[in-house]
Amino acid sequence: MLTHINEKGYAKMVDVGDKENTKRTATAKASILVNKEIIDKILNGQVKKGDVLSVAQVAGIMGAKNTPMNIPMCHQINLVGCDLDFNIDEKENIINIYATCKSVGKTGVEMEALSAVTIAALTIYDMCKAIDKKMVIKDVHLLEKSGGKSGNFKF
Repeated sequence: MLTHINEKGYAKMVDVGDKENTKRTATAKASILVNKEIIDKILNGQVKKGDVLSVAQVAGIMGAKNTPMNIPMCHQINLVGCDLDFNIDEKENIINIYATCKSVGKTGVEMEALSAVTIAALTIYDMCKAIDKKMVIKDVHLLEKSGGKSGNFKF
């Protein structure tokens, strides 16, 4: 049975009102493949638009907070925490982005974590596109989640 379809076949938001509040956590990852010049400019604070990773950090948090505005069937949840981490692989010219989101509520935070890493990657692209437009955002996926009826998941 499809949970997001009503008896007439139209889209609906699932009613989670009877579910118990539980502590929930989700961690997602995205990667952006860039060139060596971009890596060097980020590491040396030479990107003209500013501190790329600091701006991407804030953008990722905003992305998590605004998830239900962008994903039609997502519930507005009480995010109690969101943090991003960046790992620059200078050998492969990849910036790996990790986001962990936490809530206490009736539904999970997977979409918020996925939104956070995606918006952070798009922000890096936006801030560095004057240097090179061939950047590739890839490998967006959920790493793990805990809490709720479906329990724990690890990729």
